[in-house]
Amino acid sequence: MSRDVQAELKQAVESNKVILFMKGTPSFPQCGFSATVVEILKQLQVPFAGVNVLADPEVREGIKQFSDWPTIPQLYIGGEFVGGCDITKELFASGELKKKVDATLAA
Repeated sequence: MSRDVQAELKQAVESNKVILFMKGTPSFPQCGFSATVVEILKQLQVPFAGVNVLADPEVREGIKQFSDWPTIPQLYIGGEFVGGCDITKELFASGELKKKVDATLAA
């Protein structure tokens, strides 16, 4: 029986209010971009799930198709794709990321 990676990704995104698909883990990021997003979420004191795409090549490729976004990390809030490192940094700097997270966690 083959895996339905897209269904697994959909389930993960829908069952976590904040989820980060990243290289490495939240406690040990393995790329600078993933580390940056983890730090931003920690500064906002946001509870989030981390998925290490390096541990599963099917997830690593599948998440790029799922979001139609070519790079990792990928941040999802409230089931919605937010973006990668640069977009997350911009939203954090403008205060929009905190608003989005607060609204999602309050729901």
